[in-house]
Formats: sequence, C-alpha cells, structure tokens
Amino acid sequence: MTRLLRDTFEEWADEAEVPGDLADRALRRRAPWLPIGAALLVGAMIAAVAVFVTWRADPVVVPADGVQLPARPSPAPTDVRTDTENVPPAKLIAAGTMAVSAYYQYSVELIENGLKRVRYAWSLYDPRTGGYERTPYAWVDVAPGLQVAAVVEGDVMGKRVGVLDMNTRQMLAWYELEHDVASVAWSPDGTRILATAYSEYPDLQESLGEEFGPRMAPSPRTGYYVIDVPAGTTDYHELAPLPTMGESLLPQRAPGDPAVRRRQLEGNARQDLGWSLDGTLIWSLTNTHPDRVWYTIDGKEAEAPAGQHYVGHSRHSALSPDGRLLLGDDGLPTKITDVRTGEVAGRQRVLQLHAWAGDDEVIALGCAGKCENEFKNGLVLVSVDGSRATQLAANSNSQADGAWRAVLTPR
Repeated sequence: MTRLLRDTFEEWADEAEVPGDLADRALRRRAPWLPIGAALLVGAMIAAVAVFVTWRADPVVVPADGVQLPARPSPAPTDVRTDTENVPPAKLIAAGTMAVSAYYQYSVELIENGLKRVRYAWSLYDPRTGGYERTPYAWVDVAPGLQVAAVVEGDVMGKRVGVLDMNTRQMLAWYELEHDVASVAWSPDGTRILATAYSEYPDLQESLGEEFGPRMAPSPRTGYYVIDVPAGTTDYHELAPLPTMGESLLPQRAPGDPAVRRRQLEGNARQDLGWSLDGTLIWSLTNTHPDRVWYTIDGKEAEAPAGQHYVGHSRHSALSPDGRLLLGDDGLPTKITDVRTGEVAGRQRVLQLHAWAGDDEVIALGCAGKCENEFKNGLVLVSVDGSRATQLAANSNSQADGAWRAVLTPR
C-alpha cells in the first residue's frame, strides 16, 4: 500500500500557508488527527533529499514479455519485527500479516513559472540485509508477499514501469508506455499493476501572495494502464478526472442531475487509482462520503462492491480477517466495533487504525507518552481491547526534517 488525496482543498480554504502534510493527505488518506481538531494538521515539509548513492539495481533493459513471478512465502511469516532505535527505520518493521514494505519522504522545490512541486524519495525493503535501501525511482509499490516491487522510472513521473525482484535487486521486466504515469499499485493477487497516467505532474503548488498553496486547476489525470505481468500486456484506458475545488462551480441543477453528483465527488489534483479488495474493480478517492468512486477494470462507473469495508482513504480492509470486527475512524481514542451487533468491541489509545495484523491485533499510529503532542508519534501494534500495545517504530516528530511515511503490504 500504501502513500494516498481528497480533503486538502476544503481544509486549506482558510489557510495561507501550505500545511505540512501535503504528501500524506495527497496520497494515502485523511490526516490522522482531524477528529481532534481540523486545525491540527499532520506531517512535515521535508528538506531536500540527498543524492541517491546506495542503489545497485541491474540497469539492463529487460523486454516486457510475460514474466514468471517469484512465489509468495507459504506460510507467510507472522512474527513481530521492530525498529525503535532508528528514524527513519533501518530494520524491517512487521507484525502478523503486514509489513512496512517501503517508506517515502518528501521535499518541496521551486520550479519554473513560480510554481513549487513535491518530490518523493522512496526507500524499499531489502531482504538481503533485513533493512531498507534508498531507490532512485519516482514511485514504488510492493506486491503482496514482498517478493517484487513495481517502480516508475523518471524524475517525478515517467513512461517506463519496471518489475524489480526484491531478493536479487534485478529487473524482471520493463514496460514502455505512451503516457507518463505518476503512481503504480499492485493488484491484491500480485499479478497486475495499475499505473495512473497524467498529462503533467499533479503535485504542484502556486503562489498565494507571500505563501504557496495548492494549484487551483483541474486534475491532469488522463487515464490508467493495467499491466498484466505474467502475460506481458499493457492496456491503456482513458478516465476523466473528478472535479477539483480549483474548478469553477457548477451551475444550479436539479438534485437528480448527474452533474450535481459529480460536484459532490471532487478530488485533488493527484487522483491515483486503486484496486478493490478482490481485484475486480478499481476506485478513485474523493473528499466526500462515500470516500471513493468505483469503476470496472475497463473504466465504466460501477456500484460499490458489496461487503467490502475500507480504512478511510486507504487500500486496506477495515474488516478483520475473520469478518467479525470493523475498524473505526481516526481519533483519540479509536474504536473497533462488532459487525454483527454494532457494539463497541474495544477502544484503543491511538490516533489511527491502519491495518489488521490478524484477527485480534491492529497496526496503528500511536503517540508518545500521554499524547501531549500528537505530532510525536510512531507505529504500534495494539490489541482490540486496547490493553496491549507493542511499539513497532520509534516515536518521532512528524513535523521534523526527515519525517517518513510507511507503506504497509501483506506479507
């Protein structure tokens, strides 16, 4: 998973200063502490990232033919792996069925025409060392099983998508595309890659007097590719973006008019697409409720899949693996409810519930001490009843230079 998208414009409407969590909200999900107060924003503006000097991927161009992907571990490991000493982490972080497969940091840089853009720096799990390695790629996503990663080659986006063997650090295939893509996402079964295409880079900021804010323009999303890795095929589909707050308001219409519905589904400039839990549909996030619009694989609007529940603005299931319990919204404390009765099964003293690690434990965003400072936080493993918590990552200042955002992937 997921790095992110829908609530930044409405939250920034009264702000002259760009909030620190631009990348986090523009990519993965809502800011974790909105229930505590809309004025408390998450994240940090990261200083310029150092030149990549450690990457050793095989530069040989591999034809984009069908690829036999490495088998997923069976049974998958479920042990708890922590790194509470290093920020960002230097050792694998994992618990139960989930692992931090990658993480990203970001910086904001001034470009031509008085604009600024967000630049992402990705670090990827390295099974050879048990740690993480900085990569030179514009975007990274890891397939379930942590055997292969999809990467976008380029500065901030590009026309080449690669499949990287994480164990050997060699490319299994490169896919040459006709349109620039700015993100990639693996299907739940780890065989297909969803790459979102844009006519220009979506994460731009413009001057608002003495400060910078989100660029008030339509989203440049043009469509998406579905890359079938075993078959070696790349299928492109056009898909118009959802309206953004930067576009002109629609004229008054009758409540049943489809234009009114679309106005309620406005998105940010970055409108990356994701997969349904069963891989039969794709979605685009919104900043309203429901929080996503659904499409068939070929781009036709569809109804939301029955029985699928998601952690808000993320690709992870809110339903426990055994189907009994449902993760609640962000807030302090959070809560988990019983699906059958609707009763609260437990409350947890954490800021966000990220993903199920098993039937009875959840990977969450906890806070240091008694949560006096919500910006000092770290990943924890918490029980449903909230009585047990294991620190997975060191608590750190999410507003400080070098702040990092974890991407969780099934092991």
